[in-house]
This record gives sequence, structure tokens and C-alpha cells, in this order.
Amino acid sequence: MTEQQARRTRMPAMERRESILAAATEVFAEVGYLRGKTSVVARKVGVSEPVVFQNFGTKASLFAAVVDRAADHVCRMVERLTATNLPVSGLLKTMLDPGHLQHVHSAGAVGAIFADASTITGEPEIEAASRSAVQRFAAAITALLDRGHADGELRADLDTEAAAWWLLSLVSSQRFRQATAGDPKGVEARLADSTLTYLTGR
Repeated sequence: MTEQQARRTRMPAMERRESILAAATEVFAEVGYLRGKTSVVARKVGVSEPVVFQNFGTKASLFAAVVDRAADHVCRMVERLTATNLPVSGLLKTMLDPGHLQHVHSAGAVGAIFADASTITGEPEIEAASRSAVQRFAAAITALLDRGHADGELRADLDTEAAAWWLLSLVSSQRFRQATAGDPKGVEARLADSTLTYLTGR
């Protein structure tokens, strides 16, 4: 029995599924859905490619599961921050930092998965997973803003749900600004400052 065969035999079904998702997350975050290959995912896990399809059916289903898994990770992170006593204004400043936004959306980072998913059409499972992820982000960010509002850190007249969608729109359009603005770094810095000033009312 080879090492890979032994690994397949020993690995419980749920653990194998999670290992496939973890490997697929790495592959899709690095090269995107269209260029990502299930054969590469299988090699990373140490299983045959048919095992990947036995667990997820299609490449689109696998990518949709990756989007769901990545959304779980991001939402849990935001929820943990919401449960802390850290100032929401400080958290927002970090989240809006242009360098931070660029990093989380660069190749290999989890944000690259959501950016990629939002551009894919004609794959209902991926479209549904992308839509669900964004709606979950909006709910998580709204809860964070609600805490900042209750603590008096944010402007009194702030519509926190609308502000959450505004922040998501701002993040999702960064690539557009990077590609079209004459001075993208300057624009990003001023936009972050203006957004924070509006949210805090200071």
C-alpha cells in the first residue's frame, strides 16, 4: 500500500472533505476559478481527482463550497471583533486602510475568492454562494456598526444597515479605482479618511 493509499484509507469522510476544501481554497485564491484545476487540488490533498468529484460533484460545486467556507471564516472573524471591547472606530480605520484592502484582495488571500466569485456568471451555484456571502457580510458588518452606534462612536443619525452595504460596495470597487484613477493610492487614502469621517461624524 502506498502512502497516498494509506492516507485515503485512514482519513474520515468529513476530514477528507475539509482537506479538499482547504486545498481548493489555496488553489482558487491563487489562480482563480477559471484557471484553478481540480487535479491540482487532488494532488495537494494526496487523493485522485475522482475523489474530489465524489465529494463535490462538479468544479462549480467545489468552488461554491469554497466561497461558503471562506464566508464562514470572515463572518466569524467579524463576529469575534464585534464581541470585543475594541473601539469600532479603530476597527473601521484598520478595515478601510488602503494597504489592508489591497492585501486581503491580492492573489492568495481570501478576498480574492469573493472578488473572483462576483465576476462569474452562468453558474447558478456560484452565483448563489456569492450572493449569500455578501448578504452575510452585510449582516455581520451591520452588527459591528450597531455596537459602535450604541457606544456613541458613530454618528447618531447613521443607518447602520445602509452603511454596511456602502462599505461593501466601497471594498468591491477598489479594483476599479486601482485600474482607472490617475493617483490610485492618493484616491484610496482620501476615500478612507472621508468614509471614516462620515461614519464617526468627526
